[in-house]
Amino acid sequence: MRLAARIMNVGESSTLAITAEAKKMKKEGIDVVSFGAGEPDFDTPKNIKEAAKKAIDEGVTKYTPSGGTPELKEAIAAKLLTDNKLEYKPSQIVVSCGAKHSIYNIIQVLCQKGDEVLIPSPYWVSYPEMVKLAEATPVFIPTRREDNFKLTRGALKKAITKKTRLLILNSPSNPTGAVYNEEELFFISELAVEKGIYVLSDEIYEKLLYDGSRHISIASFNKKIYDLTILVNGVSKTYSMTGWRIGYLAAHQEIASAVENLQSHSTSNPASMCQKAALEAISGNQDFIREMVDEFKKRRDYMAQRLADIKGFSPFVPRGAFYIFCDISCTGIKSVELAGRLLSEARVAVIPGEGFGWNNQIRLSFATGMETIKKGMDRIEEWARQ
Repeated sequence: MRLAARIMNVGESSTLAITAEAKKMKKEGIDVVSFGAGEPDFDTPKNIKEAAKKAIDEGVTKYTPSGGTPELKEAIAAKLLTDNKLEYKPSQIVVSCGAKHSIYNIIQVLCQKGDEVLIPSPYWVSYPEMVKLAEATPVFIPTRREDNFKLTRGALKKAITKKTRLLILNSPSNPTGAVYNEEELFFISELAVEKGIYVLSDEIYEKLLYDGSRHISIASFNKKIYDLTILVNGVSKTYSMTGWRIGYLAAHQEIASAVENLQSHSTSNPASMCQKAALEAISGNQDFIREMVDEFKKRRDYMAQRLADIKGFSPFVPRGAFYIFCDISCTGIKSVELAGRLLSEARVAVIPGEGFGWNNQIRLSFATGMETIKKGMDRIEEWARQ
């Protein structure tokens, strides 16, 4: 059988692979503690679920415009103005089947063979694979723990070539939880404007911040960087709606129109009742977010302290998202082997850092209950001791 070359070059998601294996073991009756998949363990708030039920009862089960309903686009535009000081027309917004879908669409619309896409490393596992699917070339820019896993001016400047088309920026970051501040974002915006490079700003963890961190959208500095920025966000992490599959982008009109055209020939519109749920999430009561973030912070602090006390493990304490990126180089074991051994010997699922470009790290999610975290930490500590 002959498959297209572009798909043969795409690697499997290590995040989904380890999570699937953990679920398989659980189904077989094995008690596995999973720190794998990136989704909140909280239930979707009741008002959001009720909005979806009401939509179904009222017959909102048909096609909508391919890029999202006008009312949802208007609500997103209002959110971006209020939260991010960014003014977008509804026509500049495209609603897709999750933020991942938005990112895929952007790369397909902007990039082609011969283009280079800059990706700070560590990176979310799907970025380089999406770039490959567009037949462009991913160019990784290593960051350092001493710089809090964030781009420096020198590293970014060195990586830019005449072929550079796009920079992917993720703040707060998956997998590190790093959050870029105003000064750091400004020098990135200056270089992007100077070189005419588009910036894909993945802001899906925007509301999950700790220790007084503040989220800033890079598009907010001036009109030039605004025109070069494609902002991506969604409802999955903020409102615990991962399965509802609603994400969105906001961009220059020409880019938004191109994405909507692409989407009209691929998935068409996201599910109509899910758009109603997203409308309620964005427009309704926001108290749920603070409660969730407060609980995440307690879990983060506990997990980070427990990991720091285990010989061979050195956690990086995140200021955003819900992951701990943990250095395991002192164990002398690479991430894939260590993750495999933890799963088979300690019954704990973690994500190997190899998929994020760092084979001396593992990623642990604290988006699970405190009792589960305690059990998992006890198992890892006992495994390390042995």
